[in-house]
Amino acid sequence: MTLVTEKRTTRPAAPRPPHPLRAEVARGFAPWAGAAAFLTPAVLLAAEADRWQGGWAETRTELHAMQLVLVPLAAAAGCRQGGRERRRATEELWTTAVRGPLVRLLVAALPLALWVVAGYLLAATGALLATWPYARGDRPYTDLLPADAVVLLAAAVAGHVVGRLVAWRPAPPLLAAAGYVGLALCGRADAGAWRRLDPALPVAEELVPVGWQPVALAVWAGGLAAAAVLAYALRGRRRWTVLLPLAAAAAAGGLLVRSGPELWHANPSGSGQVCDTSTVPQICVNARYAGMLPQVTKALSGVTGRLEGVRNLPVRFEDRPGEPHDGEVQLPLLTPIGWSVVRGRLTDPEQYAWEATAALQDRAKCGEPDARVRAADAAVSDYLAPNPAQGHFDELDAKGDAARRAELRERRAARARLASMGADERRTWLSAYFATVGDCHQNGVPAL
Repeated sequence: MTLVTEKRTTRPAAPRPPHPLRAEVARGFAPWAGAAAFLTPAVLLAAEADRWQGGWAETRTELHAMQLVLVPLAAAAGCRQGGRERRRATEELWTTAVRGPLVRLLVAALPLALWVVAGYLLAATGALLATWPYARGDRPYTDLLPADAVVLLAAAVAGHVVGRLVAWRPAPPLLAAAGYVGLALCGRADAGAWRRLDPALPVAEELVPVGWQPVALAVWAGGLAAAAVLAYALRGRRRWTVLLPLAAAAAAGGLLVRSGPELWHANPSGSGQVCDTSTVPQICVNARYAGMLPQVTKALSGVTGRLEGVRNLPVRFEDRPGEPHDGEVQLPLLTPIGWSVVRGRLTDPEQYAWEATAALQDRAKCGEPDARVRAADAAVSDYLAPNPAQGHFDELDAKGDAARRAELRERRAARARLASMGADERRTWLSAYFATVGDCHQNGVPAL
């Protein structure tokens, strides 16, 4: 008997088709939308880097301000994506798919929305890293980033629903324009309590939100987007589920509107002071910029050195909101970032020292002091910290009329007399001079 063996051949298994989400994420319009969501804030932030780089609160404020542009951009991108099937004439084909309308909508909308969020978060990470080397105190503020990300996600998804409903090619740019105008108008100071619903509401650097405010804002925006999706995709008795996200959005929105100023409170670190007590007057800077103290002390070292042994001086320079307390004088402001301070450095230490000297003299409330007071002030200012532009002003006075030339001669003579005094005599005169700080009358200032 002969045994015949039959050799069976096994065919290789057919490759599994790629998941629809993979194609949506990797190809098409979604990656381009993510690139736009990255490049738009990156370019705008780079153009204004002097204004925020070096301050954590300033960086937070600028990143949040990007919502005014990014929310309309996300909505327009979602709207364009929502009209894709209509442009391809594949709407009827999609209705024959096994997946339901809700799943089909989310498969098309979520990849683009996530790309937009990823682009914004990448730009935000870059901004925070750019601030890190120059920050001179405080800490990073990331409390608004999660809420901003949810708002962008909601705007992209809601825009997708609009794109499916509106069969008009100019709809995406018009939606972006309407969103920008709407956010700008809602954020106006005269918009009342409703402005607190604005996801792009400007945030002052000295304020921080209460812990629940970003959560409520995220629920408000996310609830509205979820309600729009469910209202579009569900049919029949299941449509009642739209009420759940709508109720959540209404509750969060009502909480935001009715909370009033309790949504924000003063930054605790903004009221603290960090002081150098080795000088007279002492030099104190705001705790948010504690790392700036050595630079400020160095910039004022010429002033404090020349005031050694002088009496009747204020106790300290201070740098905090509000009027100085008794025995204090306002330090030249380090904020807003981009003027006196850029990337953690004083831009003009000489100008800064001159402004500090002007604060010591405290003549701002005097209006226009008489010639004798002006001559004494000019002599003290020139001795302690000359105005960097004083030479230019003297040249202009020298070319002026007889009265201006006479006052220039008096100022120069007063400067020369103060500079020619002995150390003890000068300290005595300066002590008498600072005893009259704030006095606007000629008899109050010692003769020079």
